Amino acid sequence: MNPALLVIAVFLALALVLGLLARRGHTMNLEQWTVGGRGFGSLFVFLLMAGEIYTTFTFLGGSGWAYGRGAPAFYILCYGAIAYAISYFLLPVVWRYATRHHLHSQADFFVSKYRSRGLGIVVSLVSVAAILPYLVLQLKGLGIIVSETSYGSITVRSAVWISVVALVAYVVISGVRGSAWTAVVKDVLILAVAVGLGVYMPLHYYGGYQPMFEAIERAKPGFFAFPARGMSTSWFVSTVLLSALGFYMWPHGFASSYTARSEDVFRKNAVVMPLYQLVLLFVFFTGFAAILQVPGLVGADADLSLLRLSKQTFAPWIVGWIGAAGLLTALVPGSMLLLTASTILAKNVYGALAPSTGERTIALLARGLVPAFALVAGLLSLHGGQSLVPLLLMGYNFVTQLFPALMLSLPSTPWATRGGALAGILTGEAVVIYLQISGATLPKLFPTWPGAIADLNIGIVALIANAVVVVLVSLATRGRSFATGAGAR
Repeated sequence: MNPALLVIAVFLALALVLGLLARRGHTMNLEQWTVGGRGFGSLFVFLLMAGEIYTTFTFLGGSGWAYGRGAPAFYILCYGAIAYAISYFLLPVVWRYATRHHLHSQADFFVSKYRSRGLGIVVSLVSVAAILPYLVLQLKGLGIIVSETSYGSITVRSAVWISVVALVAYVVISGVRGSAWTAVVKDVLILAVAVGLGVYMPLHYYGGYQPMFEAIERAKPGFFAFPARGMSTSWFVSTVLLSALGFYMWPHGFASSYTARSEDVFRKNAVVMPLYQLVLLFVFFTGFAAILQVPGLVGADADLSLLRLSKQTFAPWIVGWIGAAGLLTALVPGSMLLLTASTILAKNVYGALAPSTGERTIALLARGLVPAFALVAGLLSLHGGQSLVPLLLMGYNFVTQLFPALMLSLPSTPWATRGGALAGILTGEAVVIYLQISGATLPKLFPTWPGAIADLNIGIVALIANAVVVVLVSLATRGRSFATGAGAR
């Protein structure tokens, strides 16, 4: 066994052991399994939510886009800081309502607010449709990381399935507590690796940051400027806005807020987490450093830039630590995605269709769905060569369509009606699905439109249509939606 593979194997075993030990002293009913008994303090909530920032998307996709795209990659740095500002005001309101009504999933929130199980099913299906490409992203990135940093000793396919087995084991046994415990190790390791690489690589190969940027500009003039069309400033601004609004619409992130013991947890985290976002700069610096040192990576192969440069620079045992950090960036968010998707399907789809089902049965079904959903994601991760960033943007296009209905539900009496919320979500998703399947873009559909409009992210276009429909249908149906009383339907 080469030194790199040994280090990776040790950290995989550590993650599995921590995940399994996390359940000690707790009876894993639905409340404990999904939201940790609502007893997590600032640190664990911080680590769970930070787990959604530092994923394989950040580790490989961020450096890959810095390597291959230049300026447009900085959207990854911007949207998180805006999302955290939103969280200061949004999450305490969500937490208070969820705690008072004993909610376990994001779909529960919509069901309770709009008194509609049917809307809950729609939200559940949207959530699962968004989760799937995000989980595929994690597994695809994990396979790449382990295969590359083990110097080919472990194939991508083997790495994916070994990790799927580990994920399923500790998610089924320990639930969200397993994710939280593993997140502690993951965050310490990824911070050390990301900052270490981002400082060392520019100094080692170029003598500093300024010489690195000057060398890249000489070799690729205009690389750090936005293109006039395509990923222009219009695309950048709309993508940052889409991602910021959708950040807490991800069902696993939304449900993570339920684990807090008080609403002050979110205000404390909202102050600190924008600073944490700055660590992404060091991931970009590594991607930039690879441009002239590991040339020729195109398309999805750009995601390999950080790993290829690391293998070229360091001894295998150091590469193993980098691989271990990358492994954990997949396991923590991957476990949250698995847990959330399984809970949603069991409680908000099956439970809505069979309302007499007891909580114990729902809890058993949710655990049983974990390996099934993991199997589907594992199979999908082994097909196709799409790079990691487009996979995440696809997920954002879907999940951000929940934002208008959520915001209009926050007053004690929701401003939007259940018909308006449903119509808006379906409209937004229909626009996304049509544009995704047909391959149509605004420049193709409207070639004479100015670039400032034509380059808008398609998710924002869908969101605008969604918001208009929510408002119009709600105005048309106001007074009728809640006339039947408070029972969920």
